[in-house]
Order: sequence, then structure tokens, then C-alpha cells
Amino acid sequence: MAFGIKRQEVKEWKQKIDEGEIAFLTHYWLDDRFPGSKTVTKVGCHDLEKLAEWGRKYGLKKEWIHHRRDGYSHFDLIGERQKEILHKEGLQKHIWG
Repeated sequence: MAFGIKRQEVKEWKQKIDEGEIAFLTHYWLDDRFPGSKTVTKVGCHDLEKLAEWGRKYGLKKEWIHHRRDGYSHFDLIGERQKEILHKEGLQKHIWG
């Protein structure tokens, strides 16, 4: 379940994806499969090859991309790997708690 996110943030994330950028969106999220995680960062790009190449830098596999019919395919970053990648990307504002 996603929460703690504003419609404008989602709109801006989608716009960046549409423009071919690697876009980051972090929100609160609860899932029983990941009991220690309270947030998720979605990293998306319209160019799936560009997204896969970005992910390879961090050991993310192309097959881990969540493919969406609406064009907003993305990686889901969770837990320690999420924090590690966000630090390396200089995106401390996306690290909550």
C-alpha cells in the first residue's frame, strides 16, 4: 500500500520519464513481504535500455524492471540497497527515516 505522496510529485515523476530522464520517486509503502521497509523508491525511464544500463551500475538485473503498460516502467528500490543507491546518486532527500 502506497501513501504519503502528493499528486504533483507523481505528475513530475511521470513528466521526467516521458522526457527520457532517469526519474526517482520515493513514498511510504507497507508490504508484509518486506516487514522492515517503510519506503520504496521507484526509478523509472521511458527508454528501457537506458533504465537497464542505469541499473547495471548498481547490480540490478534488467528482468527486475517492473514493466507497465502505461509506459512508466521502473525499478523498485527497497531497504539497504535503496539507501545505498540513493546516497551514490546524491539523492539524500529521498532517504527518509
